[in-house]
This record gives sequence, C-alpha cells and structure tokens, in this order.
Amino acid sequence: MNMLKVTEEPSRYRHLEKMTIEEITASINQEDQLVALAVEKALPRLNQLIGAAVGKLRQSGRLFYLGAGSGGRLSVLDVIEMPTTYGVPKGMLNAVLAGGTDHLVEALEEKEDDTEDAWKQLQELQIGKGDIVIGISASGTTPFVLAGLQACRRHGITTGCIVSNPGSPIAAEADFPVEVITGPEFVSGSTRMKCGTAQKMIFDMISTTTMIQLGRVEDNRMVNVALINNKIIDRAVKMLMSKAGITDYENAKELLIAHGSVRKALDHLSERI
Repeated sequence: MNMLKVTEEPSRYRHLEKMTIEEITASINQEDQLVALAVEKALPRLNQLIGAAVGKLRQSGRLFYLGAGSGGRLSVLDVIEMPTTYGVPKGMLNAVLAGGTDHLVEALEEKEDDTEDAWKQLQELQIGKGDIVIGISASGTTPFVLAGLQACRRHGITTGCIVSNPGSPIAAEADFPVEVITGPEFVSGSTRMKCGTAQKMIFDMISTTTMIQLGRVEDNRMVNVALINNKIIDRAVKMLMSKAGITDYENAKELLIAHGSVRKALDHLSERI
C-alpha cells in the first residue's frame, strides 16, 4: 500500500542546535497549537468510534487499547485511572502493550515488530465478539498493532484505530478508523511529541465521554469516584454535602464512608424519603 508518512517528514525548523531556549519553547508551543485543530478535524470519525465503544460497554463488553511505543504507554495511563476516577470495575477498559504492560517503563521498541504477540495477549484476556479493540499507532504501520487488528477482523471482533498518517494499513483494517494528521514533528520523526499529545487528548475524550454516557458522571461531578485517599474523600464529602444539602461535614463523611461513594450515599438518602 502506497501511503504518505507525514510523521516522518523533516521538521519545518532547521538547525535546532543553534536555537535559544526561548526560540525552542516558542516553536514547540506553536506546533502544539496545531494539535487541537487536527483533533477537531477528526471529531466526526472519533464520535463514531466512541459510539461503538459505548454500545459494546452497555452490553457488558470491554474496550481494549492495542498499542506500542509512546501511544501504547499513554493508553495504559488512561486505563489505570478509570476504576478510581469513575468507580468502574477493573477490566472494563484494558491496555494491551507490545512487550506487555509489566514492562511499561522499559522502551521495548523491538517488540513493535512482533506479529504474534498481540493476538496471543488478547486471547489470554479472553477477547470476544462483545468487545472492541482500538489500535494505537502514530505511523499506522506498526506490525504488532496491524497483526492484532487483522486477527480481530478474522474473528469478527469490532475494531477502531487512532493513527497520524493518511491511508495507512492499520486504518484499512479498522471498522472505525480515526486519522489525526498532526504533520511533521518539531524534531523530525519524534512522534512522542505532537502525535503523543494528540493521542493523550483523544484518550481523554474517549474515556471521559464513554464514562459520561454510561452514567458515571452526574452534572459535572465524579459521583462514583473511589475513596482511595484523604484528598479524594474530602472532595467527595463536599460533593455529597452540596448535592444532598447536608451542612455538617462529619455527618456527611460518616455517611459517605458507610456507603462507599457519593452515588450510593445519595441513593440511600433517596430511599429514606
């Protein structure tokens, strides 16, 4: 397949080593401003992907990110925050990383070329037709991701992708492809920069929109947040006081701790009325 790899094109900037600190940061900032515009252009396709994910999760399916390199690692960070932030069970959102998530802090870039490991890891997680798999690849050609999506397609599993080049093989294998064309990087080929920023923005959109659609947010509050530390407990107590009209902090805290979340405490109060 002939495709244009804009992510590998030379930087628009020359002789970076001769730039001052001020010139470097101003130039990077200028490039970063282009990322949100690129994401905006991709919103129609992204919305379709999110809709498909919400549909699967509403039917007790699961979402899997399948990635390598910077994008894969960013997907892991998004996934691990969901149980705490929105109180969803672990395993609803998952990340499958080239080399395994156990090696998250290691840059095992050679694992990107493994064409067997993605499907092997997905099988170990008992992937099925009720799930959705989203491939993450800046280039759109990562063998680990491509082979994984091809295997999913053979087994009738819904797929999506997030890529940063047009007309890629990975996009061709996805039912819901999302192409976010951020252009050449400030440092040529360093896709952890603009591509990584775009991926982080999109992960935020996917997970946040999905959780809202699944009823894990009320008004603009994280009413299902897990009570894992004092900061979050304090935030949840004040949330409960505001939503339930409770004026005594300690009473609200006792009620919150007894029921485990703001949502459950509010349900308890509504049952008493």
